[in-house]
Amino acid sequence: MSKKILIVDDEKLIVKMSSIILEQAGYETEGVHDGETALETVPVFKPDLILLDLMMPGIDGFQVLERLKADDSTCDIPVIIVSALEEKENIEKADKLGATDYVVKGSGPKKLLEAVNSIFAVK
Repeated sequence: MSKKILIVDDEKLIVKMSSIILEQAGYETEGVHDGETALETVPVFKPDLILLDLMMPGIDGFQVLERLKADDSTCDIPVIIVSALEEKENIEKADKLGATDYVVKGSGPKKLLEAVNSIFAVK
């Protein structure tokens, strides 16, 4: 059974491109475009991993991460932040809130796949 990845990003093109890259690598994906929908989708889709943007309308990625990590039913799901924000304080805040990894948007599909594969220890 393939691993399930929830992609959360308000940019529809990012969700589409990430889905294509990950599905070609054998993962099952679901894409949503805001934090509220992400929190509603997690208990239904039951992802093995979440790719989470930080800058979104409504509740931002930091708030989504905080809620996921505060909930016993979702706190163990690894979360990779995928964001254009590359300032050290954002990376540190994501780490402090429990993010597993941080990928800067524009790093390319190889970097994204490496981060995802490392979560599942795929060599």
